Amino acid sequence: MQETPRSAEGRIALVTGAARGIGLASVERFLAEGWKVALLDIDGGNLEAAMGRLAKPDATLAIVADVSDPAQVNAAVRQVEERFGRLDALVNNAGIAIFKPLLETTFEDWSKVLAVNLSGPFLCTQAAAPLMAAHGGGAVVNITSISGLRASTLRVAYGTSKAGLAQLTKQQAVELAQHGIRVNAVAPGPVDTAMAKAVHSPEIRAAYHDAVPLARYGLESELANVIVFLCSEKASYVTGQVVAVDGGFEATGIGLPALRGHNG
Repeated sequence: MQETPRSAEGRIALVTGAARGIGLASVERFLAEGWKVALLDIDGGNLEAAMGRLAKPDATLAIVADVSDPAQVNAAVRQVEERFGRLDALVNNAGIAIFKPLLETTFEDWSKVLAVNLSGPFLCTQAAAPLMAAHGGGAVVNITSISGLRASTLRVAYGTSKAGLAQLTKQQAVELAQHGIRVNAVAPGPVDTAMAKAVHSPEIRAAYHDAVPLARYGLESELANVIVFLCSEKASYVTGQVVAVDGGFEATGIGLPALRGHNG
């Protein structure tokens, strides 16, 4: 017997790192599909600007919090419950990157990146799961990275944190299934975010274009489409997966551009 998907109307999502980039694009996608959304970000100024841009005060809630602080995370989930009464989806998008060579990465750098990128999703999911379970379950999407699937220079802390998040996703999926909670991850490849535009030189962009079979950067909206799909009833039998949304980058292996288009 095929189940009838529940309507998105009245459903609630919490998105971390929601003030810009992939997080904000996900918020916009949720709202377009009838969800109400709590936006969490550590940057109050950017969060206020995002709320002004959305201009949907009845359907949104702004929360300024640090995902690496257990007390702030627990308080944030209580705010969601007080405002909306339930929680159906959590998107663990908040993250930071410190790009340094291995031998120049300090323990402070290492600890900061892992605190936000790995401990943050652990804390947020742990805090949110009981509220989800109390209302029949829900979905969690962790935003990892291609850097967690393929090693690269300058990413010893960032890449390791994202690889750990991919494994955390599977642990969470296995343990939370009994509560009706699905957990998946999205691993973005190169995406045209503000950070990428600021730090990727023309040479870097050209190199990515050569390495990605679709020969372009992804769009924030393309990531948001997959994130919201994984939170929806359309993905009701999908859990424990890491979905690379990367234009084929991770699938290419050595992927020499000179061999592309040749059959042998």
